[in-house]
Amino acid sequence: MAELRVGLIGCGGNMTGHLRRLVDINDVSVVALSDPSADAVGKMKDRVEEAVDLPHYEDHEEMISKENLDAVVISSPHTLHYEQIIAGLEAGLHVLTEKPMVCTVEDAKSVIAKSEEVDRALMVSYQRHLSPNFRFMRNQIAAEEIGPVQFVNALQDQNWYRAQHGKWRQAKSLSGGGQLNDSGSHLLDIVLWMVDQDPVEVSAQMEYFEAEVDINTSMTVRFENGAIANFSVVGNGPGPGMWEDITIWGQHGAFYSRNGSLTCKYGSDPVEMTDLPTRFTSPDQNFVDAILGRDSVQVPPICGLRVIQLTEAAWASAEQGGKPIAVTR
Repeated sequence: MAELRVGLIGCGGNMTGHLRRLVDINDVSVVALSDPSADAVGKMKDRVEEAVDLPHYEDHEEMISKENLDAVVISSPHTLHYEQIIAGLEAGLHVLTEKPMVCTVEDAKSVIAKSEEVDRALMVSYQRHLSPNFRFMRNQIAAEEIGPVQFVNALQDQNWYRAQHGKWRQAKSLSGGGQLNDSGSHLLDIVLWMVDQDPVEVSAQMEYFEAEVDINTSMTVRFENGAIANFSVVGNGPGPGMWEDITIWGQHGAFYSRNGSLTCKYGSDPVEMTDLPTRFTSPDQNFVDAILGRDSVQVPPICGLRVIQLTEAAWASAEQGGKPIAVTR
């Protein structure tokens, strides 16, 4: 079998993980890097031995036109994703993009339409979809093991404000938004994916701490089935690392996900879930397997659309002092 030829768009620290995973996957050859920053490329080559001899392009379109690629992986500032996704799809390439997929609902619908038009895989790198704990909860909810979902409480805590101060993630022209659009998008995505209900209305309050993007967010969401969710995205947490806490209550039971551990309660004593089966190792592996027909895409672009639909509505609500805003489809 011919190896998949993959080009990388963006050589910041996050792409390091993608590159290391890709070089360990059979049937894959990473053949080129693109980033306008020679410094970023140099640091990538210092971090990953396999990158040393790879050609470097300042412009992703030049890489796409000159290299015989099958796919691209995108890990660049958020507002660049749309242009880069479209460039890849128009060249007939499969695309794996970091979160958020894009920064507007209009752009999300556009990239989905383009991926369908050219019949190429478009996947968002939300790794929680590949976690056994979250897959278990989604499957149990779908099977109605806890009954209809009634309430969700989701919290994310990260030292994002201080850690990203002065960097592109807090420049709205490059990030498209703050913590809610960055790490917070993981939290929105996984709840939306597990509950599998469309949000219909959101009320949000945001704190900026003199930054030009949102740092802390408090939001209440009502889903189409009447369930309520509270989201707390704390961007000025004490650090280090991230804390994530999700509780889902159904009519007959509940799930308590505490920063990697999972406890279930089905109307009796709580049960801690351990050693759940794992199917996947990474979004990169799933992306490759989907291209080669060995699996389906586990994070399709509809997930990216749902996240930005809810995010845009939350921004609008916060701008209007927390007024309830309908989440447009």
